[in-house]
Order: sequence, then C-alpha cells, then structure tokens
Amino acid sequence: MIETTRLAPAVLVSPALRRWKRLKSGLEWVETVLLLPFALPVIALAAMAIKLEDGGPVFHRRRVVGPGGEFDAFKLRTMRVDADQILASNPALAAEFSKNFKLKDDPRVTRVGNYLRKKSVDELPQLFNVLNGQMSLVGPRMVTPPELDKYGAKQEIFRLVRPGLTGYWQVSGRQEVSYQERVEMDVFYVENWSLGFDYRILARTFWKVLTGEGAY
Repeated sequence: MIETTRLAPAVLVSPALRRWKRLKSGLEWVETVLLLPFALPVIALAAMAIKLEDGGPVFHRRRVVGPGGEFDAFKLRTMRVDADQILASNPALAAEFSKNFKLKDDPRVTRVGNYLRKKSVDELPQLFNVLNGQMSLVGPRMVTPPELDKYGAKQEIFRLVRPGLTGYWQVSGRQEVSYQERVEMDVFYVENWSLGFDYRILARTFWKVLTGEGAY
C-alpha cells in the first residue's frame, strides 16, 4: 500500500490545489494523447474478439458521477448481452451484488470478457473520457448514482475530483478489499492528492495490469 501524509480536508479547496489540479489536467491530456496510438490497436483487437464471441455490441456505457454531474463512461463489453436478466432472475446473486456492486464469480462475464478484465483492457476506451475532461488518468474509482449512498457524507469528493481510469484503490487491494475500505481509500486519495502520489499510483498500476493481481 502506498503511504503518504494525511492533509486537512480544507486543503482540497485551496487556491494552490486548484492550480495543481489544472496542471494535473493538462499533463494528463498530453499523456493520454501519447498513449492513444498504443491503446487503439489493442482496443480494435479486443473489439473483434468480443464481436466474434457472441455477435453482441462491442462497447458498454456505464452511467457514473463526476464534478460535472452524471456522464457515460465507456468500456469494452465484458458481460453477456442478457446480463441484466441473469441478475434479475437470481435473488441470491442480486443480493450479493447490492452489497459491493461486484461479484467475485460472476456468471454474466464472458470468456473474452474475463481475460479483458484481468488485463484491464476493458477500461481503455475511458481514455476518450479523459480527453473529454470527464475523467482523470488517476482519481477516485468510478461510482454509479446508486452507489453514492454508500459514501454517505463523503459524497462530496465526487464534486471535487474527477473519477480515474486507475487509482489508489486499484493498486492497494483492488477487488480483494471491502466496499467500506474502497470508500476510505478514495477519501484518502483526495485528501492527500499530489502529482507525486499520482505517478506512484501509475507505476503500481502497470505492475498490477501485468500480473492481473486482484482482478476479476
């Protein structure tokens, strides 16, 4: 787990931090443009694999929240086309999903989708959300509007900081931690944000992607 010094929440709205956040946005935009030539061929190959497997749509839009309100985060589809029906028809599965908004042994995930998730390839289309100014390369994890209730008074962080393609949670336990720990990690990241912290998270992200550690 990456350790850093906890800062007072008041720092979140300081003029100095606002300047740093503008710098972060500018740097991430440039970094994303540089990443796209490498990411696009991977996205194209993954899209072909998805289409060949079941003929369904390639992309999935996930409605999430950010400082500018709700928006669609783009992902490569990793679930069966009838995923919603599978969840609705299985009360035990739906109950488990409602606790953490994740399923460890998810019957809705396709064979191709399982591989894409382990390598985090399904997240690559979110680079376009970064270019659109809706997301950051590094930030709190994406949450849907129904998930906000689990953040309680901490919902404020999603009005301050854009969600990230990767983040502190992804490199500090990923799917193996409880939902409350995820919330605490998001708050910790926002209260301790710095460019150095971001780059340490990015370095750890590359290792997690290579090993597939904690992914499902």
